[in-house]
Amino acid sequence: MSARTAVSYRPPRRLALALPLMLAALPAPARASDHLDSPTVIADPRADIGDLYAWMQPDGRRLNLAMTVVGHGFSDRLRYVFRIDSARRFGGADASVEIVCRVPAAERVECSADGIDAARGDARGEAGLWGERHRLRVFAGLRDDPFYNNVRGTRAAYQVAAAALAAGAPLDAARCARFEPATVRAIAEQWRHTDGDPARNFLAGWTPAALVVQIERKAVDRGGPLLAVWAAVESSERRIDRAGRVLTGNALLGTLDGEEASDRLKERYNAGAPADGAEFAPQIERGLALYDAFDGRCGNALLAASEPARRYRALARLLADDRLWVDSRRRRCQRPFAVELAQAAGRRADRGDCGGRTPLQAAINVYRSLLVDASVDGVSDGLQRDEKTPSVDRFPFLAPADAAGYSP
Repeated sequence: MSARTAVSYRPPRRLALALPLMLAALPAPARASDHLDSPTVIADPRADIGDLYAWMQPDGRRLNLAMTVVGHGFSDRLRYVFRIDSARRFGGADASVEIVCRVPAAERVECSADGIDAARGDARGEAGLWGERHRLRVFAGLRDDPFYNNVRGTRAAYQVAAAALAAGAPLDAARCARFEPATVRAIAEQWRHTDGDPARNFLAGWTPAALVVQIERKAVDRGGPLLAVWAAVESSERRIDRAGRVLTGNALLGTLDGEEASDRLKERYNAGAPADGAEFAPQIERGLALYDAFDGRCGNALLAASEPARRYRALARLLADDRLWVDSRRRRCQRPFAVELAQAAGRRADRGDCGGRTPLQAAINVYRSLLVDASVDGVSDGLQRDEKTPSVDRFPFLAPADAAGYSP
């Protein structure tokens, strides 16, 4: 049963606040952090980006990029794109590089990096495929999905919140719910367990198609050392899907809207670019209000303002520019979103980290925690690692799939 058929009625206004996030946690489409996507994306899993990863190779010489695709293969009619902006200041884009890959057949990939290098051939082997100038390296094939998620525990936590809202939990001036302590405890307890038992990863064994790219740092930092990465899948007519940080495009858009309005919003979002993000900031503000309520304290989310009317504005604007930031000067990459935390939130402790997102990190828990209480560990779904261990320094980084081969 898909998330779209799980609930068919129009909820009361208070329940509507929580319902889309509950639906985002239902098992059928939640095969990656980019779930509950638009109808166009759901129609073709080969156009559906699951997750985006970006981090520095520990020697500091190369940028590593990985895009998982929900379908078990690639389409020969689509192009898979990494875009890297470089800047001297956070939020900027002084120069840009586009890495465009096509997969005309299972045994052939064609990737070009804006005249810097190009790789063409069979990229399914563990060593990948080097470009003509050895500045670019590519892998394209099935891998184990490094993303892990206690889907059922997350759904149960949202259901606790939804029940409290339906029972009349009051909303403050910023539309943040004032949950009772017992509700807060129940949300946290459900989130960390699966049906009362230890948390279980519902994505265990999932093997999406993976496009992994390694590119020389000097090729992508022409505008400055701060790199902003996003990914897209495009047809000849338009952009179908895009991804940056976890969750933003799905869990925070259309939170108060019905299915049709939410679908239209997500279609428009996917067709756009991070530079168009200001349009979506007001919608994101509305979605942030629910997360802020989960710990029983309103107004303590990341970048929260004291004035209710402006409480979520700064964070919404930050998230609306949905690029994943990497500091190419740093070799240690342990904290997801460290660049955002250091640059936008002024957290000095994160300045020595490259940020981005590696396949080893529980980035979704960090993301949720920042939205709930501005911490990096306040929220947990009870999982800390995948069943298979990916690598941050050994290409192609993602662990081998249980079943070899894929069909484009």
